[in-house]
Amino acid sequence: MAEEVSAGSGGGSSSERGGEINGVGLASMDSLESRWVFQDEDDSEIDDEEDDDDDDPPHRAGVDSEDEDTPEQRLIRTGPRIDSFDVEALEVPGTHRSEYEDFGIGRKIILAFQTLGVVFGDVGTSPLYAFSVMFSKAPINGDEDVIGALSLVLYTLILIPLIKYVLVVLWANDDGEGGTFALYSLICRHAKVSLLPNQLPSDTRISSFRLKVPSAELERSLKIKERLETSLTLKKLLLMLVLAGTSMVIADGVVTPAMSVMSAVGGLKVGVAAIEQDQVVMISVAFLVILFSVQKFGTSKVGLAVGPALFIWFCSLAGIGIYNLLKYDASVWRAFNPVHIYLYFKRNSVKAWYALGGCLLSATGSEAMFADLCYFSVRSVQLTFVFLVLPCLLLGYLGQAAYLIGNPNDAEQAFFSSIPSGAFWPIFLIANIAALIASRAMTTATFSCIKQSTALGCFPRLKIIHTSRKFMGQIYIPVINWFLLVVCLIFVCSISSINEIGNAYGIAELGVMMMTTILVTIVMLLIWQINIIIVLSFVIFFLGLELTFFSSVLWSVTDGSWIVLVFAVIMFLIMYIWNYGSKLKYETEVKQKLSMDLMRELGGNLGTIRAPGIGLLYNELVKGVPAIFGHFLTTLPAIHSMIIFVCIKYVPVPVVPQSERFLFRRVCPKGYHMFRCIARYGYKDVRKENHQTFEQLLIESLEKFIRREAQERQLESDGDEDTDSEEDNSFSRVLIAPNGSVYSLGVPLLADFRGTSNPISEASTSEEVKAGSPADQSMSDAEHSLERELSFIRKAKESGVVYLLGHGDIRARKDSWFIKKLVINYFYAFLRKNCRRGIANLSVPHSHLMQVGMTYMV
Repeated sequence: MAEEVSAGSGGGSSSERGGEINGVGLASMDSLESRWVFQDEDDSEIDDEEDDDDDDPPHRAGVDSEDEDTPEQRLIRTGPRIDSFDVEALEVPGTHRSEYEDFGIGRKIILAFQTLGVVFGDVGTSPLYAFSVMFSKAPINGDEDVIGALSLVLYTLILIPLIKYVLVVLWANDDGEGGTFALYSLICRHAKVSLLPNQLPSDTRISSFRLKVPSAELERSLKIKERLETSLTLKKLLLMLVLAGTSMVIADGVVTPAMSVMSAVGGLKVGVAAIEQDQVVMISVAFLVILFSVQKFGTSKVGLAVGPALFIWFCSLAGIGIYNLLKYDASVWRAFNPVHIYLYFKRNSVKAWYALGGCLLSATGSEAMFADLCYFSVRSVQLTFVFLVLPCLLLGYLGQAAYLIGNPNDAEQAFFSSIPSGAFWPIFLIANIAALIASRAMTTATFSCIKQSTALGCFPRLKIIHTSRKFMGQIYIPVINWFLLVVCLIFVCSISSINEIGNAYGIAELGVMMMTTILVTIVMLLIWQINIIIVLSFVIFFLGLELTFFSSVLWSVTDGSWIVLVFAVIMFLIMYIWNYGSKLKYETEVKQKLSMDLMRELGGNLGTIRAPGIGLLYNELVKGVPAIFGHFLTTLPAIHSMIIFVCIKYVPVPVVPQSERFLFRRVCPKGYHMFRCIARYGYKDVRKENHQTFEQLLIESLEKFIRREAQERQLESDGDEDTDSEEDNSFSRVLIAPNGSVYSLGVPLLADFRGTSNPISEASTSEEVKAGSPADQSMSDAEHSLERELSFIRKAKESGVVYLLGHGDIRARKDSWFIKKLVINYFYAFLRKNCRRGIANLSVPHSHLMQVGMTYMV
């Protein structure tokens, strides 16, 4: 940050008057106070977002790059502490409010039903298959085996879904958003660990970006932050962990429907003796096609429709459990004694270890609770799980264990065999509905994770449909939906055994769980800053527990479940290649951007004819003039009278308020009529505006920027008039710094308003006014200049808006390694060619498009 200097009585007088003009005393101005700064500091407030050599004009805010060799340094006063790029962020509405704060009791009840239908479907259907898979690995040899297996299941439910997820992980959400990428974005906001170099200091001033800043006493947090920011290896490792977790979530979106539907339909073999496994597979395929076909109807509609059905399902689980406890053996309650786990392993040794993979299936859906959190509040998920879902699940497992003690031969279909004969078909119907709901919940979580990864530059852009007008997080991705369906059908048809699918299910679930444990540990250390003993206890216990489960399921990976690992590796490579290619492309565009010296040589007409109209040049740069603009200048006979460089940028926050959406800055002096605009979106933001709406919002924000800019100029100009009228020798005042440097205090604050021997123009300039003009004449000229520029913008808008698109492709240099050529020239090029263009979101008609291609060698 720029250094603040006490400039003696003269500088102090000027500062005080600046404070009085703004109507705020200096003591209370904080972020809006004006400051004296050194002009040549590379990290000054004015330069913190722009490159000193070629981004903004050389004459900005009194900074003249041609005077760098002058022995006398100048001391100038900045405007408000916020950057000129942030004028739209002056109206900060405060932290993003929860969408659920103002709901009444009736709406909360409806929301609770939706929570059941969306969040708990996966974990709620685990009683269908958990015991069946466990006892296929370790057959029942006595009542104690049933009790030991039940004890394992009970404590797995208590430790993983309840303690880890409901009580800890859910609180690590990113403003209501869950999942591995939400954790990554939370870490990116607190430490600069993102590998895509498009972060701006101004992004940290978004209201939803604000975080608790670690105090100086918490040295551990600061050291971890510094280590993460300075180590490229740790940044890459963190990203790879996130991508690995996300790839497992996507794989989970394939395995969950297969497992849930197959196990539910498998109940037909209990109700109808003539049903064979092949028929179960065919019926499951039909159900899966129906399931993925209705995915497009949205979470809130389907969630409200199936919420009551899942409520009936949980009540049925509890009812069946109570019935079996009363009828068969109520002594299974002793399974709450963890000693039975030790005895179970002592009796069965290796077989008990194999059975851990089936035991884990009782906790499947835990990650879906976190990933689907964007749809509901943390408190609603916690209360619903603790007071409804968990008790019903515990009763269901206790009832199945009681039944198996009396009927150990029915372990293959433990759930359906334990249903009372009179209630079999109604429960069978409800079980199949619940299985479809569980499958849909995991698919929805997959959509959410892919949207987050796309927004953070780790997945190719795809068409995203928002299915709810009320809740922005409810989305549907058609390509992913049908892709998951195809892979799921292949999976079901090639692996028809529930046990093999269950093993694959465990691999996918554990992969996500372990990545979540590691990321939450980083959040604990970096952001929560809690006691190190608590952090170590959390990571050692849960990571050790999950590694134990993982060792069990990996041992059986050769039985067909390797398919899910291959699928997860493919998804990981897609995301990593996309991130790697995007990073190289962005870095190359930054290196090859046009210098401001070249822009000044071209002059205000840019070396060509300026035709009426507005040209919106889309690019991915947040700084500088993109090289693609040079192609437009050399290719087109004329360029628009107003050019706006538009960068659609996703920042690592869930939501950017509309008032903070657009950031503007002038590019070159005022006569060039060139601006830069960054349109910032959070990864939960909905982009539904068509191109007319987007244009209207952009022009309105631009006019607001120009008006505020003129007001700030006038205030600063008035402050200078007062100061100069007080002391005629203001140009002779100097300040001698401790190091002997001489700083002039007489530099005008708005040199382009007043003639000097070396006029200074700023990135946001106004019309020149002759030196010595009276204050009122200066004000009227400034107002006239403002109205003239606004009129110019309106006329340009009436002449039409054209979207100038630069398609920048990258190719590996000839001297690059073979692997790099393969990745960039083929894999990344294929992904980029087939992904959705960013402009497609604005629905711009072809008559308004103009495109130029450019290839970068990397």
